[in-house]
Amino acid sequence: MLGRKHGLMESRRVHMIKAGDIKRNPYQPRSVFDEDGLYELSESIRQYGVLQPLTVRRSGSGGYELIAGERRLRASMLAGMREVPCILVDATEKQSGVLALVENLQRQDLDFFEEAEGIRRLIRQFGLSQDEAARRLGKSQSAVANKLRLLRHPAEVTDAIRRHGMTERHARALLRIDGVEARLEAVEAIAQGKLNVAQTEEYIERLLTAQTPEPEAKRRIRTLYVFKDIRLFVNTITRAVDTMRRSGVNAVLDKEEEEGGIRLTITIPAAR
Repeated sequence: MLGRKHGLMESRRVHMIKAGDIKRNPYQPRSVFDEDGLYELSESIRQYGVLQPLTVRRSGSGGYELIAGERRLRASMLAGMREVPCILVDATEKQSGVLALVENLQRQDLDFFEEAEGIRRLIRQFGLSQDEAARRLGKSQSAVANKLRLLRHPAEVTDAIRRHGMTERHARALLRIDGVEARLEAVEAIAQGKLNVAQTEEYIERLLTAQTPEPEAKRRIRTLYVFKDIRLFVNTITRAVDTMRRSGVNAVLDKEEEEGGIRLTITIPAAR
């Protein structure tokens, strides 16, 4: 179906090709193959055979190059199969890379980091713009740009996000945090709190607000208010002492400026 869509199918006939003659696709976007899953698939292949043919192209150096179906190829070899069913497509190197990525995307075999890395390899290897890559993959340019932004995460953060099974939107939200250690701490906090995406965004917003230094102008205004408050308190005490004097009480107010502030001493004569 994939090859026919792109006008590349040589034949709908299935060819039995030696597994050892099939080389790995250098543009295979998938990097993680679950060993337990491969073993289960190999047992199924041993019992029922390969139910869905692999997609390959003829290699310029002889033999064949895999376009789609690396997991099936690995499981087939694990099951001891010498030949595997394949469908041949007439594809260039660039088309092979695009087809490998599209096939995995259609089957939803990739996590979002693998998808982003696959897109980046296509762009770099074949000199595509983001817009060109988006058109070839049937995506919007903004969707491709958002995928590529995920690659700004260092490997340690990527591994932590994968380990905790977080979503792509979690991963994008974490990009707002600077520093590897800070992101790793945030990942652990989000995982422990089992925060959804909205809660994660709120949590990160609180983190960033707490870390943002107060603007100099605002600090000056706040300091000015403190000074004004101190003068207000001193004036209030001074007026209170004046009121006592007018009432016939010979109260004395002494003011002494010290390094840490102002010392106010009020002396009131003892009653006779």
